[in-house]
Amino acid sequence: MHRIAVVPGSFDPVTLGHLDVIERAAGLFDELHVLVVHNPGKAALLPIAQRVTLIEQAIREAGFGGNIRVTSWSVGLLVDYCTEVGATVIVKGIRSQVDVAYETPMAIVNRDLAAVETIFLLPNPAHAHVSSSLVRQVDALGGDVAPYVPPAVSRFLRQG
Repeated sequence: MHRIAVVPGSFDPVTLGHLDVIERAAGLFDELHVLVVHNPGKAALLPIAQRVTLIEQAIREAGFGGNIRVTSWSVGLLVDYCTEVGATVIVKGIRSQVDVAYETPMAIVNRDLAAVETIFLLPNPAHAHVSSSLVRQVDALGGDVAPYVPPAVSRFLRQG
């Protein structure tokens, strides 16, 4: 059986913590879709197309396996995308109990709506404190984000 999973997120921008989850999830499934989604509750730093490009560059530079597809989705439910591509699992990185409390109800609803299970992966402790919003804040105030993001993102933000 060909196992397909989806790692959704706003990835605005992608961080080393995201890459850690993507790499480990890619090792667990035959095909992994990294899905950039629009989050209406967040003010975006980067356009979705730029986020897709940066994730693709980061994955290529990290030398991850060839079973990863990066794309975006902006209409409908996440489980609609999962159904469309045949994914039976959503993979989410969990940094803290706050993330668990936020993600658990969505995981239950996704299972109810489309029989899609959610798997939570704990972060590498070296990246557990890093979030895209923290990176955006440090960058906006002129700080160096290189320790928290892939080189492709660091280069892009330095150009900006």
